[in-house]
Amino acid sequence: MKAIILAAGYATRLYPLTLHTPKALLPIGKKPIIDHIVEQMDTIEELDEIYVVSNDKFAKDFEDWAETAKSCAPITVLNDGTTDDSNKRGAIGDISFVIDEMKIDDDLMVIAGDNFFTYSLREYVDYFHRKDRDCVCVKVWEDEAALSQFGIALLDEAGKVLDIEEKPAKPKSNTVVFAAYLYKKETVPMFAEYLAAGNKPDAPGNFPAWLYHKKEVYAYTFEGECYDIGTPESYREVCELYDK
Repeated sequence: MKAIILAAGYATRLYPLTLHTPKALLPIGKKPIIDHIVEQMDTIEELDEIYVVSNDKFAKDFEDWAETAKSCAPITVLNDGTTDDSNKRGAIGDISFVIDEMKIDDDLMVIAGDNFFTYSLREYVDYFHRKDRDCVCVKVWEDEAALSQFGIALLDEAGKVLDIEEKPAKPKSNTVVFAAYLYKKETVPMFAEYLAAGNKPDAPGNFPAWLYHKKEVYAYTFEGECYDIGTPESYREVCELYDK
């Protein structure tokens, strides 16, 4: 299994915090967000490569971090060559870029570099192996007013995805999809197919929203928390929760 950590965004909503520091390297507790992700990845014995995709502005920061990062699997930093929001590839564009550059032909884990989570990645991967299908991870969300800010999944009783919609005006459920995905080896070439068809290259959730029409996708409902850090307020909130 290979893993991609998406870290090529510019996080303009977090300014001034991210003017000179990439979001994934902002600290929670005494270590950067990305270290918390890699710690969870270290529980996956079958994971043998981690790829961190960055932009040109922050690639050196990630290369410096990778030199001392503690990880069971080797870490490779890839510079996607973009310089600002006007020419960014988008998350799906970055996934496809890494697949092409590293010639990935294996099961694939994709996690957003701004996700701070407390659930077990090992249990998620075990579920993926049991189902033997592409997987998303989800949690039932109690704050109904906030649902339109997320990707929303509709599931059957077995956990099979019946519908996924990114930031719907009228959510069909209160099941929120978070940016941690597990894809089968045979699904990996479909990222190129998705982009070649002219689909949106930005939010990573757009790919499984397209994929479930093509093949079965299952959802792992996790125990624990997951925070998507997008604003100074949400970052401050997560730091306070962690300190407690």
